[in-house]
Amino acid sequence: MQAVVMAAGEGRRLRPLTERWPKPILPIDGRPVIATLIHQLAAEGLGPVTVVTGHLADQIERLLDGLDVRFVRQPEPLGSADAVRRALAEVSQLPAIVTAADSVFRRGDLQRFGDEFALSGAAGAIAYVRARGRAAIRAENGHVLRVVDPAPGNLAPAPVWGLSEEIDLDGVPGPPYELAVAFQRAIDEGKLIAGIEIGRTRHLTEPADLVLENFPYLEPHE
Repeated sequence: MQAVVMAAGEGRRLRPLTERWPKPILPIDGRPVIATLIHQLAAEGLGPVTVVTGHLADQIERLLDGLDVRFVRQPEPLGSADAVRRALAEVSQLPAIVTAADSVFRRGDLQRFGDEFALSGAAGAIAYVRARGRAAIRAENGHVLRVVDPAPGNLAPAPVWGLSEEIDLDGVPGPPYELAVAFQRAIDEGKLIAGIEIGRTRHLTEPADLVLENFPYLEPHE
């Protein structure tokens, strides 16, 4: 199954670091997070891989030079749906897995997500983790009902999506053009979106993540 990695964002919450380095080349366990992700995708049989770059794109492309990936540029930060649409215009193979370049996953989770999505027969799929007090999705009987649920819950979206031809990225309002909107529109049209639970993700979102993912002994204990 094709994989699209979104690596074009500005990483604003990690400024000033991301004014000099793009977030995907910052480390988890001392290794650039996007390098770990690309190797993980290959190890789990997912590909070809298309990486969408934008902010400080040259640094990401140099880092991954020599790996079996294709690059597509997103000249302006117009949202996740725009990034994926550009990738699919170059390699129009569906279904596909889409993931963010600032996260790594438990071994086997990406392959299992792809397998479960393929078997589900759904128009799309969204990964989630069990976490309380965070932005939530609403899912019942293995299907997502609300991509963003205003009520607090214990199912938090994870940055992995499954995409088929039934998900319309061209009709998404914007800018920004976001995957969450495209998936909710599909649900509202009566299409099935599978909800697939995965294990803990490791990600770089806030400055504290950069510290704790590289120096875990600094994590506070109760």
